[in-house]
Amino acid sequence: MKEEIEELWREVRDLSLGNSGRVERLECPPRPVELVRDFINPNKPCIISNAISHWAALSSWSNPSYLSQTLSGAIVSVHLTPNGAADALAPLNSSLCFASAHVQHVPFPEALGLISSSSPPKLVAYAQQQNDCFRSEYLSLAADCDSHLGWATEAIGSLPEAVNLWIGNQHSQTSFHKDHYENLYAVVTGQKHFLLLPPTDVHRLYIRHYPAATYTYSSDTGEFDLELEKPTRYVPWCSVDPYPSPETMDDEMIKFPLYFNGPPPFECTVKAGEVLYLPSMWFHHVRQSGDDDGGLTIAVNYWYDMQFDIKYAYFNFLQSIHYRSTPSAMINDKVSEEIDSGRDDYES
Repeated sequence: MKEEIEELWREVRDLSLGNSGRVERLECPPRPVELVRDFINPNKPCIISNAISHWAALSSWSNPSYLSQTLSGAIVSVHLTPNGAADALAPLNSSLCFASAHVQHVPFPEALGLISSSSPPKLVAYAQQQNDCFRSEYLSLAADCDSHLGWATEAIGSLPEAVNLWIGNQHSQTSFHKDHYENLYAVVTGQKHFLLLPPTDVHRLYIRHYPAATYTYSSDTGEFDLELEKPTRYVPWCSVDPYPSPETMDDEMIKFPLYFNGPPPFECTVKAGEVLYLPSMWFHHVRQSGDDDGGLTIAVNYWYDMQFDIKYAYFNFLQSIHYRSTPSAMINDKVSEEIDSGRDDYES
């Protein structure tokens, strides 16, 4: 079975992106039939230029004064962590937990100040509320961009389930995960740097169940605490950090050989004015950078409901197969047992 699964990884990569290994770039939005035929049905990502060039947001949102004035009366959710890694694994009591950010609801100008001044290891603020936040918390900005992408809406056959706004600086990142949505991700300022893996690479990310925890932040002391939820709740999450520190690189490669010794993830950078079509169930890790040092990265993404069709059934079947990696000769029995135990379940 090991050889068959690894052959599947190779075949899907060839079918998804061909021999180039690069995410295809389109110079203009595809016709709806082309989006369905060439990208949605084959579950293939692409980057689209000149799809949002008419947005007023492209010129106005790079001005913090415009944002603060337009959203002067808005109360928004800002997510606070010590290091910019919310919804990610973090050490706690000599083990790992799934750590969620401390969420504060503050006037937008205050949130923007926190984001702009973010710097680890003290505090990193990120506007990443999701839950259709653009059409609620940021409604005053609605006139600056499209409520939906017409060519995508026609192709998929429905309006977006949610539209979200993301504002952060270079210190915020998103760990490997997947979503059950067709994702159209439009970058307005700065750049987003994606690592992508197709759904068939699920075993390479060592999805395990981790106890859920939440950061709490004290503005008086400027310090964070990380506490486990009560009652205990477990979250299935990807174990792999694709950018380990030089000090931990060797240990990470030993613990997760399927990722580090396997085919590299697809890499792409989405610049301001571009839209990434991220197919449903593709695993993605995201970092970002501003147009200048310390500048903001702002994006709007549209989540369209995916079709729960035969591809979803195939993925669940593949995920149910227990794939035991072959540990390095250096790995000890305890670590081998830890990383290969349990099913690779995941639900977003």
